[in-house]
Amino acid sequence: MNIQLSDHFSYKKMLLFSLAPISSMVFTSLYGIVDGYFVSNYVGPTPFAALNLVMPFIMLIAGIGFMFGSGGSALVAFYLGMKENEKASRYFSLITYTTLAVGIILGAVGYAIAPLVVQLLGATKAMTPYGILYLRINMIGIATFMIQQLFQTFLITAERPKLGFTVTLIAGFTNMILDWLLVGVLRCGLSGAAWATVLSQTVGGVIPFVLFFAAKNWIIHLGKASFEIKILLKTCSNGISEFLSNVSMSVVGFLYNLQLMKYAGENGVSAYGVIMYVSFIFVAIYIGYTMGISPIVSYNDGAKNTAELRNVYGKSLRIILATNVSMFVLAEVLSVPLSKLFVGYDATLYTLTLRGLRLYSVAFLIMGFNIFGSAFFTALNNGKISAVLSVSRTLILELIMIYLLPFFFGVDGLWEVVIAVESIGLLLTIFFLFKNGKRYGYRR
Repeated sequence: MNIQLSDHFSYKKMLLFSLAPISSMVFTSLYGIVDGYFVSNYVGPTPFAALNLVMPFIMLIAGIGFMFGSGGSALVAFYLGMKENEKASRYFSLITYTTLAVGIILGAVGYAIAPLVVQLLGATKAMTPYGILYLRINMIGIATFMIQQLFQTFLITAERPKLGFTVTLIAGFTNMILDWLLVGVLRCGLSGAAWATVLSQTVGGVIPFVLFFAAKNWIIHLGKASFEIKILLKTCSNGISEFLSNVSMSVVGFLYNLQLMKYAGENGVSAYGVIMYVSFIFVAIYIGYTMGISPIVSYNDGAKNTAELRNVYGKSLRIILATNVSMFVLAEVLSVPLSKLFVGYDATLYTLTLRGLRLYSVAFLIMGFNIFGSAFFTALNNGKISAVLSVSRTLILELIMIYLLPFFFGVDGLWEVVIAVESIGLLLTIFFLFKNGKRYGYRR
């Protein structure tokens, strides 16, 4: 079925259009987990803990690519809705080249300051060399990781979501095969896992870059671009919530690790790493869905088609409700086999991980609505509301709860932080969705 942004969207069309980005995000999470599996089982718990310790910093920088992607695609889809395709392509090209340049600069800086970063993150003496090694190798390829994040969103805007999934599959299988070869067979250790990740990200970034240059018949394509600071600022303001969300998650990840080292030691950091891997899969479903519908929202906002906005908004809420319940049930059912898969070799670590995963999964009953709310306002080119929702939920509330709850409930309190945060965040999401419904026309 050929689906265009200008179509009327039934449940079937919404799910079909979102299926590819959902699959892409889930598969991206899965091949990220492969690194963790091979490092945990073939290299050891200390390198695994070091990997998890530096991962928030890597994701912090990569989040800039997602910011340019989400904020830029909202802007580009808005102009597509206004039938200004040439301008949309010019802005897309500017955003892409800027992201690549920023990635190269940040990669060089990150490589240079890797020892300082690992030290500030609270690495033990045993974890330090592993953390520096993994971080530096990832900084070499961070620019391609950033444009991979960028293109995941823009391939949907270009009405090529299936192609985006295909690219993700190619990159994912590259990572999995190289992990098996470099870590499992050749025993290259943590460096093997890091190079497997970098090479797969290079594949995932370069392929769509070439395709966007070659396919001049697409509704957007890469070509000439002039430097327009207003467009870049608008892109950043649109996508600032996604960037701040990544910043917040990275900051919270740093603090989580410090608190876990205090309350549970190295085992706590490893358990948290497993829970995050599992969480990435479930959160990827929500993010993939919002990536799928965001260009539809932006397009219809630009076209002033409020009837279709109401249609997409109402159907999305019902889809997310069903998904929330399904995710919670699935997480509870899979908690035992997933914990055994990663840390079944250590009884103490397995028990800690299983307990944490079962508590954490309660948040899936709520999380989808909050992710949708923030992304929905980004798609409407309202970065301010999106940022308020994102930062209050992923930073402010987390910072309060990460110190408050463990004070009363110990390690269990750290796993319950996300439940408290998502519950309060839901109230804010409901408030802003109802308050702005008539302004944008998605509610009567």
